[in-house]
Amino acid sequence: MTSVSSQPPLELRRRFESARIVVAEAAEMAMRMRPPSGGPVATQKGAQDWLTEADGAVEAMIAARIGALFPDDGFQGEETGRTRDGAFHWVVDPIDGTSNYARGRNRWCVSLGLLEHDQPVAGILAAPALGETYAAVRGMGATLNDLPIQASPVVDPGRAMIEVGWGPRVPVPEFIATIDRVMTLGAMPRSSGSGALALADVACGRLDGYIELSIHLWDVAAALAILAETTAMVSPFLRDGGLERGIPILAVAPGIAAALAEAARIPLD
Repeated sequence: MTSVSSQPPLELRRRFESARIVVAEAAEMAMRMRPPSGGPVATQKGAQDWLTEADGAVEAMIAARIGALFPDDGFQGEETGRTRDGAFHWVVDPIDGTSNYARGRNRWCVSLGLLEHDQPVAGILAAPALGETYAAVRGMGATLNDLPIQASPVVDPGRAMIEVGWGPRVPVPEFIATIDRVMTLGAMPRSSGSGALALADVACGRLDGYIELSIHLWDVAAALAILAETTAMVSPFLRDGGLERGIPILAVAPGIAAALAEAARIPLD
């Protein structure tokens, strides 16, 4: 957890306040474009890997707005890749939870994270269909709808709620084995289709842990900044190669950290 200071540096504060505005506009755009409830209105990039019209449109809007505001900053999007480099580096997932979004469901978000020299320093996650926005800037704590958040106080894995994310890059037997080890702890497993929101739920105590065996930077960049401002413990995603490729991640309440790290087989140090 980052210690709280009086104010972040001006250049970081400017970027954070601008990001809040841009993400709010992007969330409104995504809501306008959201498909109606029903079967998926989307194409597939791969097995259970969905792409909607909004993914490209929202990412393009964020890229244009951030590029105009901070032309010297780096930028990376899920759909377009890394298009610019800079000491500050923005990372966007325009619609995290596309499988939900494509069916008119509510559990999805617009995710915008900011790295400085490859360290997470700010993040915004807007889930407009839920009416919720998570936000954090380094040294200032993390919030949900502007109210401070912290990780769960749970210390007994048998009382824990754990989300385990799945993706097509993970062999089914490996995923099932992970679920089995989580259940052996006595924890309640679930999976709800948005890694970014699951990580944010760990930050605010709605979940006691989140495991995903292969996840990318754009899925986690904003959430890493939010988690860093709480008591949650997180595996060293960026240190272990998450800047370049999809790797595992574990975020967990401190009271069950050792037990869940062993069950997930994802070290926290």
